[in-house]
Amino acid sequence: MKYIITTAALAMLFWGCSNEADVDEKQMLNRQETGQSQYSNQRSIGTKVMMQAFYWDCPGGGTWWNTVSGKVPSWASAGIDAIWLPPATKGQSGGYSMGYDPFDYFDFGSYNQMGSTETRFGSLSEIQSLITTAHNSDLSVIADIVVNHCSGGASQYNPYTGANTWTDFQPASGMFARSYNDFHPNDIHASDAGTFGGFPDLCHDKTWVQDWMYNNTNSIAKYYKNTMGFDGWRFDMVKGFEPWVVKNFKNAVGGFSVGEYWDGNAATLEWWANQAEASAFDFACYYKMRDAFNNNDLTQLNGDMLLKRNPMRSVTFVTNHDTNEIYNNKLLAYAYILTHEGYPCIFYRDYEEWLDKNKLNNLIWIHNNNASGNTTYLYADNDEYVARRNGSPGLIVYINNSDSWQERWVDTNWNNTVIKDYTGHSNWEPTTQGDSWVKIQAPPHSYTVWSTK
Repeated sequence: MKYIITTAALAMLFWGCSNEADVDEKQMLNRQETGQSQYSNQRSIGTKVMMQAFYWDCPGGGTWWNTVSGKVPSWASAGIDAIWLPPATKGQSGGYSMGYDPFDYFDFGSYNQMGSTETRFGSLSEIQSLITTAHNSDLSVIADIVVNHCSGGASQYNPYTGANTWTDFQPASGMFARSYNDFHPNDIHASDAGTFGGFPDLCHDKTWVQDWMYNNTNSIAKYYKNTMGFDGWRFDMVKGFEPWVVKNFKNAVGGFSVGEYWDGNAATLEWWANQAEASAFDFACYYKMRDAFNNNDLTQLNGDMLLKRNPMRSVTFVTNHDTNEIYNNKLLAYAYILTHEGYPCIFYRDYEEWLDKNKLNNLIWIHNNNASGNTTYLYADNDEYVARRNGSPGLIVYINNSDSWQERWVDTNWNNTVIKDYTGHSNWEPTTQGDSWVKIQAPPHSYTVWSTK
C-alpha cells in the first residue's frame, strides 16, 4: 500500500493501496466445489482472464464508472470474464479518494459527506449501470474489499489508550457505525495480525464487526452481493488480519475470492490460500518473472510459485496499481502468464495504453482456446524458455529473450501432426515426428505458441 498521511486533524489522505482455455471437467468441478467458478447468476469466473479495471490516480471527477462501462463490450469480445473494480464506496478523501481509506462502506456515491456526494469514480446510479452492463456482457464484477483499517473517524476519548483516538465513525448511510470498541486495542486484545500506517485497525474478533462484515442480512458481504450485484471479492492487505475473515466472508455469500497477500514466498502464499479457502495474487510468480526478464535469466521461470503448487488458487499478474517492476520484456511476461496455469489478470494501462492490444488479444485467445491441462517444463537457460500444456489441444510456448532467432527440438503430445504458431511470429507449419518430436522457432525478444491446426 502507498499512503501519505497529512497532519491536519489527522486527516489521513490515502494516495494508494497495495496490492483458460476452456478448463477440463475436473478443473471446473474443483472450482465449483471451492466457490470459484459459478454462482446463482450462472456467470463463470476464473476460467478465462481477469481485467484490473483501474490504475492508481485514474481520472477523477466522477467519470470512471462510465469509462469502464464503455470498455466492457470490447473486453468481453476479447475473452475477459471478470473485471476487478477499485474500492467503490466513500473514503475519507471524498472525491479524491481511490477508495483505500474507507469511511462509509455503504455510500456508493449518494451521500454528501467527506466533501463530495459522488465518489472519485462516479455516482451510485453509474456504478449500478456499470454492473448491469458487465452482466449483460456475461462479465463478473469483483469488488475490492478494504477491511483491515478505516479512515475519517472523529476524535473520541478511548479508555484503552487513555487518550483521544480517531475512531468515532458515524457514516451518513447509517450503516456500520463504529467506535473505539471496534478497533485495536480493545477488551479482547491489543492487536491482530497487522496494522497499517497508524490508521484505526478493525478488530475482526468483535461480534459487531463480524455482523456488519458478513453475518447480518444487510452486512457488507450480503449488501454488495444481493443489492449491488457484485460477483466476487478482492481482499486488500490480508496480511493485516487472520485468514478466517476471508473464509467467513466468502462462506456467507459465495463467489470468487482472491487476497492480496504481498509476499514472494510461494509456500507462504499457499498456506494463506489454504487457510482462507481463497485464491491469492501470485507474488512469487511476479517476482520470478521480474528477475527473469529484467536480468535476462529465464531459468527463474522454473522457480517456486503458487501456480506450480496449487494453480487453482493462483491469480497471476504482470503489473498492478501498486507495482510495475517488470520494465523489460513485459509482453514476454504476459506470454508466460497467458499460456500457463493459474488465473491471469491483465492491467488496464498495459492493455489500453502501454502495450500492443492486438498481441494481448491474441494471447487472450490462445489462453482461452489452447492453454488447458497441466504443465511440463521442457527447457530453460538465460535466453530461452519452453513449456508444454498437456490438455486438449494443449500448446507449446517458446520464449526467446536473445538477440537472434532461435530454434529448438521439443517433445510434444502430438504424433504425425501438423502444428502452427498461433501468434503469427513464425510461418512454419512443421509436422511432428512419429515419436512426437518437432523443431520449432522463436524470433528475438519475442515468443511463439504452437498447437495443432
